[in-house]
Amino acid sequence: MMARMLFVLSVASLLFASCPHLSLAPACCPAPPSGKAVVNADQTVIIVWDAATKTQHFIRQASFRSDANDFGFLVPTPTQPDLAESGNAAFPFLRKLTEPKKIPLPYSPTSGLGCSEAPRPAPRSAVRVLSDQLVAGFHAVVLETNSAGALVGWLKEHGYAYSPEIEAWARPYLQKGWKITALRVAKNKQSQGDDVDASALRLTFKTDRPLFPYREPDQPSSAKALTDRKRLLRIYFLADARYRGELTKDVPWTGKVAWANKLNPSERTKVFDLLKLPKATVPYQCWLTEFEDNWPYKLAPADVNFFRDSNQETVIRDPIGASVPSPWPSDPMAYALVALVIFRPFLCRSHRGQKGLVSDRTWIDVDSLPREIIPR
Repeated sequence: MMARMLFVLSVASLLFASCPHLSLAPACCPAPPSGKAVVNADQTVIIVWDAATKTQHFIRQASFRSDANDFGFLVPTPTQPDLAESGNAAFPFLRKLTEPKKIPLPYSPTSGLGCSEAPRPAPRSAVRVLSDQLVAGFHAVVLETNSAGALVGWLKEHGYAYSPEIEAWARPYLQKGWKITALRVAKNKQSQGDDVDASALRLTFKTDRPLFPYREPDQPSSAKALTDRKRLLRIYFLADARYRGELTKDVPWTGKVAWANKLNPSERTKVFDLLKLPKATVPYQCWLTEFEDNWPYKLAPADVNFFRDSNQETVIRDPIGASVPSPWPSDPMAYALVALVIFRPFLCRSHRGQKGLVSDRTWIDVDSLPREIIPR
């Protein structure tokens, strides 16, 4: 199972490429697929931002598309993350909360950080393992090193794919002291075809500003190999206010605000209970901003950074029509039969009243009629 493909999972980006036992792909540098392809499909993310403590909680629920039996990815974060399993139930709750209102209609049966590289520091051969644990169905190892070459060596020794592209991708992060979390995920036995559904995993870390790992390589060949053409990125952003996303000053992010409003106390309590987070994670006045982005398969200039929006107006989806069954029949023949049943007695009575009548303007000589038709 050989594959090298780029992918993004957490706070800055993800790696993928493959080896005989694991496919792994980087998130910031291009690497053509070799044998097996792995790409990031539709993705739904919950970001909880605690501005007071500069803490970000990143909860991801996504589906991958891969013809590899198992694969892994590397997650760079500004600081060492705490890993925990998060409740999946928060995702349908938020989706229901922000969905458009349905208007009954008559039933019709016919109806970041740039990828520029700084001068490479002197390599340090040692890779320090900060933590090693099983969480949410993942085997997660948090690594620390300032050498991309040392990281590639560690990957090689532990059964991950390695390549010059991975080394180039990792270098800017490691120079800034970022930590790398190596994760492995395998297809569920019940998975159908190429689809892989990963468990919801929460990464909690310190950062100066909230962000989403948006950078990916130009990977049309892998997308084509897995018949993927389009994908949707949905981000539920919970914070003390309405926020906006930004790529760079010159390149705007294609994500749009689909819904934004304050949560009432019961909604706020419910969300944080489902996320298994303390209610004091964000202020009592909690905003939910939902972003939708038709995420293109191409190299992005930066990760998405979030800033408090100067526009604090609410946004709701336009209502949509919903067909509801009508209690009345839609077939016109049914109404014709009802009319026949109701009005038949009147028609018959009227018909009987007309029998034997002759116009008062016509004179008939009865004696001239044949005898056999004259009543006796």
